[in-house]
Amino acid sequence: MRLHFQEKPWDLFVAIAYTVITSASLLAVGQGSLFAIVLVLAVPGYISIATIFPGSTVRGMPEIDWIERIGLSFGLSLAVVPVLSILLNFSPWGIRFAPTVVAIALFTLGASGLAYWRRMRLPPARRLSLTFDLSMNAWREYGRLDRALTFALIAGILLAGGTLGYVILSPQTRETFTEFYLLGPDGNANAYPRNLTVNQTNSIIFGIVNHEVAAVNYTVRVDLVGVLVVYNATSGFNETVEANRTTWSAFSVALADGQNWTGTYAFRINFTGLWKVQFLLFKDTDFLSAYMELHLYVRVT
Repeated sequence: MRLHFQEKPWDLFVAIAYTVITSASLLAVGQGSLFAIVLVLAVPGYISIATIFPGSTVRGMPEIDWIERIGLSFGLSLAVVPVLSILLNFSPWGIRFAPTVVAIALFTLGASGLAYWRRMRLPPARRLSLTFDLSMNAWREYGRLDRALTFALIAGILLAGGTLGYVILSPQTRETFTEFYLLGPDGNANAYPRNLTVNQTNSIIFGIVNHEVAAVNYTVRVDLVGVLVVYNATSGFNETVEANRTTWSAFSVALADGQNWTGTYAFRINFTGLWKVQFLLFKDTDFLSAYMELHLYVRVT
């Protein structure tokens, strides 16, 4: 069997079809697959090289041979994809799975159009060509050592590809956690209300970000805790001791995985002394113990 192309750019047609089909399947499934490796590590670079070197010869001399073309394809893919990721980082979409797939697909399709235009402008005899013969007669001409080395090479490629596929397709353990933070009234991690007068109103901003790989129903409870500073003779240091506790308010927030929420909490304290404004975060229906805790010490005069 003999495979050959030159007059028509079948390599570009195959790359375009592979990009469209693979990108659509990745977006439909919502996660990576073994086919995404070629989409990321080979196709963008190959199309870029096809754009830069559209022909097989220039003035009778080869532009680049197929080994150089394939090697440069992998190298250029490793340069193109990070640049696309950097551009996405400065876009409203960010570096996420779907925008990254779309960006690679759009780049590949756009570069394919330019590569097609440049190649078709060349005379047919100068266009990139490839001839590949599959013949049993050629296989019979190999000696035993050559056949053994060929089988060993094929087995090594299959083993490496299978191992890589297993690593990519096997479930990956992802660390689960929740971000729970406090900000000052200006939205920065400073200028917290530390010293107030009686009945003076102030506010604090707190936020929640869900990284639990599942939707979570959070409950936030805000307590006002009166504290006393006492000297511990055993340790030789001053310690704060809870004197009283009052629950100010509680409310629930439902967040999907990756979703974030911020809220402003205004408060005022009616008595002088040292107080702790405490934010307790509970997850789902577990109200026996707080999942996370934040607090702010405020002195009222």
